[in-house]
Amino acid sequence: MVLTLILASSLLISLIAFVGVICLVMKDELIGKIVLILMSLSAGTLMGGAFFHLIPEVAKSSSVENFWWIIGGFALFYLTEKVLQWHHCHKVKHERTIGYINLFGDFIHNFTDGLILAATYLTSIPLGIMTTLAVAFHEIPQEIGDFGVLIYSGFDKVKALFLNFLVALSVIMGGIIGYIASSHVEGIANFLIPLAAGGFIYIAASDIIPEIREEKEVKKSLSIFCIFLLGVLIMWIGRMFG
Repeated sequence: MVLTLILASSLLISLIAFVGVICLVMKDELIGKIVLILMSLSAGTLMGGAFFHLIPEVAKSSSVENFWWIIGGFALFYLTEKVLQWHHCHKVKHERTIGYINLFGDFIHNFTDGLILAATYLTSIPLGIMTTLAVAFHEIPQEIGDFGVLIYSGFDKVKALFLNFLVALSVIMGGIIGYIASSHVEGIANFLIPLAAGGFIYIAASDIIPEIREEKEVKKSLSIFCIFLLGVLIMWIGRMFG
């Protein structure tokens, strides 16, 4: 049952890679507005997922040391992003290479998502469902952005969609490995869940919120804030009924 849910959720996340198709039929201005809304919702669900679902799960442990893993998750995501940025800025000589580096970073990110999904479903099904929801909301704007990077790097649209989906399948790989590892590594969820909490907080606070707060118009800024709160509310409601 749990493995089926892990695979189903992982496949759902992988299929989000095809959201880039909307870029083929929509105008850039409209895409920009949609991405901004999705990013705001994503930031809220990631924050809500971390504080209402993952961290309370960590708090159930009698070991205070487990909270260090939350900081470790934050630091790990920070370090990974900085390494990829360093290669992007200093090692890239051709636009096509930017696309491949982006795919590599996406592979790592998706694989980690799969591990997180496995760990949360193994802890409890409601926790796994809410984590899937948070990851899904985050993946939609990210995949649109990844598609744009690949197009900028010189890939044609069909190949960009295919490569995005191929890399997105690493979510399933991470989910399977996480499930198998659980039977060989005792208490693996006790490490992965706080790592995920730290990662969620980092992505929301460091990557997404700085982007959405660039909006200067008061009405739009308030709308963005309300959408952010909606994302938090969705996670809170999930906690109340989970």
